Amino acid sequence: MKELRPAVEEYERLQQAAAALAGVGNGGARQSRATRAPRRRGRGRPRGTGKRAQQALELVRARPGITIRELADAMGIHANYLYRVMPTLESEGQVVKRDRGWHPA
Repeated sequence: MKELRPAVEEYERLQQAAAALAGVGNGGARQSRATRAPRRRGRGRPRGTGKRAQQALELVRARPGITIRELADAMGIHANYLYRVMPTLESEGQVVKRDRGWHPA
């Protein structure tokens, strides 16, 4: 019995510590997905909602049939950005793609 006494005392101390921590916050438990705020996919704001999208839309209205490369050159940016933005503007019904160029809807 003497050999087990330190283990029993440690067990009691751990129980007291656990009881004390249970009253703090959520006890260190992870929140379930249902109680957490939903995570956003991707980074930043939704595609096609920034100033560049509006600038691209204005250029399409001014020069119907403009290509993405021409848009990028006129805006001084990489075409890769516009390959992500223009389909969003199309899905919103603001532009239409015909052949290789973009036209106002």
